[in-house]
Amino acid sequence: MPVLTQSIDEDSVFSASISNAKNVYNILKAVHFKDTATVFATENGLKITVEDSKCIQGNAFIQDQIFQEYMLREESVTFKINLDILQQLLSIFGNSSIGSTALKMQHNGYGTPLVLTLEEDGAVTDCSIKTQEPDEILDFEFAAGNVINKVIVVAECLKQAFNDLDTSSDYLQILMSPVKPYFRLSTSGDLGQSNHDIPKDSDMVEFFECSQTQSNQYRWSLLKPTLKAISLANKVCIRVDHRGFLSLQCMLKNESGQVCFVEYYCCPNEPDDDEEDNGCHGPFSFV
Repeated sequence: MPVLTQSIDEDSVFSASISNAKNVYNILKAVHFKDTATVFATENGLKITVEDSKCIQGNAFIQDQIFQEYMLREESVTFKINLDILQQLLSIFGNSSIGSTALKMQHNGYGTPLVLTLEEDGAVTDCSIKTQEPDEILDFEFAAGNVINKVIVVAECLKQAFNDLDTSSDYLQILMSPVKPYFRLSTSGDLGQSNHDIPKDSDMVEFFECSQTQSNQYRWSLLKPTLKAISLANKVCIRVDHRGFLSLQCMLKNESGQVCFVEYYCCPNEPDDDEEDNGCHGPFSFV
């Protein structure tokens, strides 16, 4: 029986089907920088959250309309899962076949595995992945009302900027200002000082709103995971709040032209931070 026409298990609290597993695989790839992830299923779709060192957080959003079938019998379902294993199973028929692989996911609630059914050219494979108790998720308290500066650029613009900068540097400095140079990315490493300026009237800039000059440093080691999302994105929204906390919102279009989003939050580095706290500072709260 084709995966997309299979009946839903009456014990399932969550079930979703999609004809092209690549649309799930790619969005997960954008936040796959640690082995485990926390999955939140709500009536609006899935949010997959990955964190590292309480300093960087990636969130992938897959809206319910991306799926051909999406069912949730509870208000929300949350569990932790091994993201590395999930990605391997999604490509079980080979990376070149992901686009023609149909996927059905089912979960029967707390303590039960996530069951995957994958079909490609009539071949069907059933797999299950053990779920775990979800961890507390860090709340970066990044509120839109506290955003000081915001820029939306074509993703290719950031890709080129990162290629031009010296990645041997420990830090990336981001300068945003209502006056020139407007938007500057800087590094200082083995090759000396490197600057990449993006004028606000550039064809690559779709939106520029800057109320005051801000200059903050972020550890390259924390920002590296964002490169996956940027490489897959069409547009990127860069926001900085009053504390210097950074938000990168990446808009990704799948092969069907549907839009998904990946958002990263990153702490700024303080000049007097030591190595023990990884250059992060609060305040934080958990959700």
